[in-house]
Amino acid sequence: MIEVAPGVEGLIFDCDGTLVDSMPIHWECWHGTFAKFGATCPPEFLDRLKGVPTHGIIAQFNEAFGYDFDVAEFTEAKENLAKEKLLHVKEIEPVTALVYKYHNKIPMAVASGGPFETVKLSLDVTGLSKYFEVYITADDPVAPKPSPDIFLEAARRIGVAPEKCQVFEDADMGVKAAVDAGMVITDVRDYL
Repeated sequence: MIEVAPGVEGLIFDCDGTLVDSMPIHWECWHGTFAKFGATCPPEFLDRLKGVPTHGIIAQFNEAFGYDFDVAEFTEAKENLAKEKLLHVKEIEPVTALVYKYHNKIPMAVASGGPFETVKLSLDVTGLSKYFEVYITADDPVAPKPSPDIFLEAARRIGVAPEKCQVFEDADMGVKAAVDAGMVITDVRDYL
C-alpha cells in the first residue's frame, strides 16, 4: 500500500503511468506516429526519455538518429492519435486511492511532461480531474523533467514548501527531478 510520508503537506502526481494507465496507449501512439513518418524508434530510447515532453523526445530523436522531422508536426500527429485512444484509459488504483483519501485534506497537483489537453483528457475520462486545481504540463513555461522546475512550480502553486511535498512518479527522469527538488519521492513502479 502506498503511504504519505510523515510531515508531508502537499502531494504532486505525475499523470501518465502514475495516475492513469496510459503508457501502453502512448507507446502505441509513438510507434504508430513513427511508422506514419517512415521511421522506427528503439523502445529503450523512448523508455529512457519517459516523462520528457513529446517535442523534446523528437528533438533528441532527430539528433541521435540523424532525422530532421518537423518537431511541431510530429508532436501534433502523435498527440492527436493519443487523444483518440485515451478515451479508454483507466486509473491506476493504488495511486488514485491516495487522491481520494487526501482530497480536501492536503493540497494536490499534477505535474506532467504531457501537454495540458492530453493530461486533462486522461483525467476527465477517469473522473480524476475534479480532484485537482493545479496542473503543470509541457505547455507551461518551466523546464521539463529531469529538471526539478516542474515540481518546484507545482509546490509554489499549491503553497507548500518543496521539502514538505511528496511526489509520485513512474519514470527515472521524474524521480531525478523530484530528488533534485528536495522532495519526498515515491516511485510507484515499486507498487504496481
